[in-house]
Amino acid sequence: MAAGVQSPEMELRFTRSGQAALFWVLSAVLLAAAVTLSASSIYRSINPQLPHPAWILAPLSAAFFTTRLALGLTRHAYVILSPPGIEIFPFFRPAQGMRLVLWQEIHAAEVNADFSVLTLHHDADKSAGIHLSLRPIRADRRALLAKAVIGRVSRR
Repeated sequence: MAAGVQSPEMELRFTRSGQAALFWVLSAVLLAAAVTLSASSIYRSINPQLPHPAWILAPLSAAFFTTRLALGLTRHAYVILSPPGIEIFPFFRPAQGMRLVLWQEIHAAEVNADFSVLTLHHDADKSAGIHLSLRPIRADRRALLAKAVIGRVSRR
């Protein structure tokens, strides 16, 4: 039995929805290619140079996998701000590679001008820390994440 989230109202979840948009578009293009191939195979008896109907399977299977990937990127978390700290999930094997950075470990936090990189500093001279790319997060959500992290760190 999987353990649920203790207090979901006390955490902020940010998904890879900015990264998922590319895969949604790719899935739609592959699905359109499959439909076009299936429609052209109707006229194969008139023009035998048209592709065999079995060629539909290639873009259709690729569309299936890109749709699953886009759905996973849209649904699953990339960064979670919780009471203990910041949970960071990698692209591959997120359950095994999840990293928890406790709020006590963060001395300062800063974001670059275009909100593409969040830097979490572990010491006062800013010589150790974590650079976290914010590009997988939708552009309109990056400022909210930066405000939440910097606000939480500056309260200490």
